[in-house]
Amino acid sequence: MESFSTLLRTASREQHEEVRGSTFIGDLLGRKLGVDAFARYTEQLWFVYGALESGARRLAADPVAGPFVRPELFRMTALEQDLEHLRGPGWRMSVSALPATLEYAERISACARTWPAGYVAHHYTRYMGDLSGGQIIRDTAEKTWGLSRKGDGVRFYVFEEIPNPAAFKRTYCELLDALPGDELERQRVVAECKRAYGLNNAVFEALGAEFPLTA
Repeated sequence: MESFSTLLRTASREQHEEVRGSTFIGDLLGRKLGVDAFARYTEQLWFVYGALESGARRLAADPVAGPFVRPELFRMTALEQDLEHLRGPGWRMSVSALPATLEYAERISACARTWPAGYVAHHYTRYMGDLSGGQIIRDTAEKTWGLSRKGDGVRFYVFEEIPNPAAFKRTYCELLDALPGDELERQRVVAECKRAYGLNNAVFEALGAEFPLTA
């Protein structure tokens, strides 16, 4: 019988590929955009992870979502360091969320308030993506805009408290496989995972409209 972690990965593969194939990410990884586009993307992450990690604090003792709340994953401190480097010490006064970002963050918050298993779907799509494909973005940013290796500007992508990402992801998959709930609930989680990718892709589409290829 297929494990739930495998089901989650395979069922959302199409949505995952859509995100990877977005014009904005393609231009960013193709080194066709300026550092301002990267900084603007980092701003959006700050709003998304604000919702995600506020939810984590709320759900730390929850029997469904609680096991996924791992402080070594938390990204907000790193994001704030990155934004100070990219936008300057007054960055909090200038950052803004795109409408698509607000919709994404609100959905995460709604799941955290009312549906812990749905929150897990968002937790999975974000953090496991950061541990994997996020490293490609970090490498590109370092090489394209002269950012220090694993330093200011790209700290979001550096998981210093996870020395063995592969082992961590295996443990995470075991948690997914043990997620409480019947078959119907698991199908709802799969659907929420697809929704999470769609919300993320909407942010990329908005960023692509804000940064048409001019650099």
